[in-house]
Amino acid sequence: MLIWIIFAVMTGAAVMSVLWPLGRRQPPIFADTAGATSLYRAQVAEIDRDLGRRLIGGAEAEAAKAEAARRLLRAAEIESAPAGDSEPSLRRRRAASAIALSCVPLLALLVYGAYGSPTMPDQPLAARLKTSPAGQDFEIALARIEAHLAANPTDGKGWSVLAPVYLRQGRFDDAARAFAAAIRHGGPSAEHHAGQGEALILAAGGVVTAAARESLAAAVKLDPANPRARFFLAIGEEQDGKIPEAVALLKALLAEAPADAPWTGAVRARLEGLQGSSDPAAAAIANLPAQDQTVAIRGMVDSLAARLGEGGGTLAEWSRLIRSQAVLGEKPAALKSLATARERLAADADALTALGTLAGELGLQEAAR
Repeated sequence: MLIWIIFAVMTGAAVMSVLWPLGRRQPPIFADTAGATSLYRAQVAEIDRDLGRRLIGGAEAEAAKAEAARRLLRAAEIESAPAGDSEPSLRRRRAASAIALSCVPLLALLVYGAYGSPTMPDQPLAARLKTSPAGQDFEIALARIEAHLAANPTDGKGWSVLAPVYLRQGRFDDAARAFAAAIRHGGPSAEHHAGQGEALILAAGGVVTAAARESLAAAVKLDPANPRARFFLAIGEEQDGKIPEAVALLKALLAEAPADAPWTGAVRARLEGLQGSSDPAAAAIANLPAQDQTVAIRGMVDSLAARLGEGGGTLAEWSRLIRSQAVLGEKPAALKSLATARERLAADADALTALGTLAGELGLQEAAR
């Protein structure tokens, strides 16, 4: 209750401080025009000094000089106007000022009481930045980490925390640089190298580049069982046209996977897609002239999309459709298929995980958000 009394007293004092001068006849602002001119010159000199000390920019200086000139013109107009106000106009001004200044605080109080949170304790930013990141807003926590690393760029542990965040946000180039900094300042690790490789792949639109292969190979060297590095190396073999090698890598990864590994669905879907690509229809398309292959592939994709649009569909079929549409440059269709697949397979947690991995690989993060 005391705080509201203090607020009321402060509001009243503020209102009276404004009403008091408004209720009096305004004397001339300057004794003469020379006084206004002198003040104008002093203001311009002060602005030039601030500009010389680089406290303000050129644009701000010009704006300030223009405002000083406007004040000089207004002063000259006042000096030339008849002195004093008439009694009726003075009363009207007093009444209008009193009503306006009384209604504004009252209206603000009513709006705050209806839509604000008067019982909510204050949450100063400095205090929030000192609390545990788990209890902070995500943006505050991220800003805190970034500010810390800006001041301590050799903190490898900080970079290892920031890099996965960038990766999840879709900031792939930033994630690759953050993983590199974590390796440089915190020492190499399989997870850091694998994360760097994944970030480089996603930054390249899903292509396993030479730099990404180098990072993935370093991860496997440090930890031969690292599933992320092995998965993307298998994708690299696939992109090189080495389908049997890619299938062998994925089969080995599944054979060694823990029973409760959440990523097995994505690996299994990829494996089924590769094995399905070796059917007779695919082989027949591969034997067609280059100009006819695109037409044939598009026909197969449209046929698959029409069939799946009628209902049902396995994870492997949806994955094949989404991947094909993305490769053909039909991103809106791929996004729509991804959303439909998630609806159809909503009860299969492994399938949803696999679809999420596929979305990241193909740069379809918009659908994941």
